[in-house]
Amino acid sequence: MVTIYHHPKCRKSREGLEYLKSRTIQIRVREYFSDLLTPGELDEILLKSGLKPFNLIRQQEELFKRELKGRHFTDEEWKRIILENPKLLVRPIVVGKYKAVHAQPAERVNEVLGK
Repeated sequence: MVTIYHHPKCRKSREGLEYLKSRTIQIRVREYFSDLLTPGELDEILLKSGLKPFNLIRQQEELFKRELKGRHFTDEEWKRIILENPKLLVRPIVVGKYKAVHAQPAERVNEVLGK
């Protein structure tokens, strides 16, 4: 089973989901705007991707530019910021059994599928 953290209004997220559908049938779609990300899910993404919370921030987002750019936060503070502001999370994120990736471009899904 592969999970995709998806926002249906985002073109890149839709592309990632379509690419994933063309490669596997066991997909869990998590629309994290309507069903917020849990701290455990965020921790799993970080562990399996090897990334720091700041690396999961959409830096082109207005909220980031207006309130967060140039400021320094701890990893725990960035995690709280992501959980409280789901639009700041990069998308799509695809999580498999052992690996997670920010699937941009969509072909990065292959890293999770082992292809």
